[in-house]
Amino acid sequence: MTRHIIGILRGIRPEEAEAICAALIEAGLTTLEIPLNSPQPLQTIEHLAKTFGAVATIGAGTVLTAQQVHDVAAAGGRIVVSPNFNAEVVAATKSAKLESWPGALTPSECFAALAAGADGLKIFPCSVVGPAGIKAMRAVLPADTAIYAVGGAGPTNFAEWRAAGITGFGIGTALYQPGQSAAEVGKAAATIVAAYDAMRG
Repeated sequence: MTRHIIGILRGIRPEEAEAICAALIEAGLTTLEIPLNSPQPLQTIEHLAKTFGAVATIGAGTVLTAQQVHDVAAAGGRIVVSPNFNAEVVAATKSAKLESWPGALTPSECFAALAAGADGLKIFPCSVVGPAGIKAMRAVLPADTAIYAVGGAGPTNFAEWRAAGITGFGIGTALYQPGQSAAEVGKAAATIVAAYDAMRG
């Protein structure tokens, strides 16, 4: 089963990344985002891409500039996630043949991001618009648009967001917080996967 979940590992350190990534993959999460405001993020991305690139999609989050896109591509990242929509970042991402997932919060931002070439949309923070807002936007966006809810969606409310039209989820603090062990992160991932699979039936 393909699970539409991006695991957000904000604050992860290079020396702990391999064990944590292995635990996440074992639990069934195979798309992982290393935010660029983490310690030595490019080093982590490069190591994880070399180690797990055959079985997982490794990329970067909090990508704010075109130069950062180039750095992520050079490190072996395959997905670029941003908290905002920046046309230059989307263009650089697609030029590098990476997946582009900009953040958006309004219909105008959503349509602008898609027009710029984004592969999908990260609704952030999704708690601001809520499922009702997602349902309203889904009614006017192209039917095949992939929409991920980030910042307020989690295993306790997957079904509600899914019913509103969400494609997938970005999960951060419910999955990983700095200082947690690989075992703790793996346990959290198993809970999230179980909830997601139950939602999917």
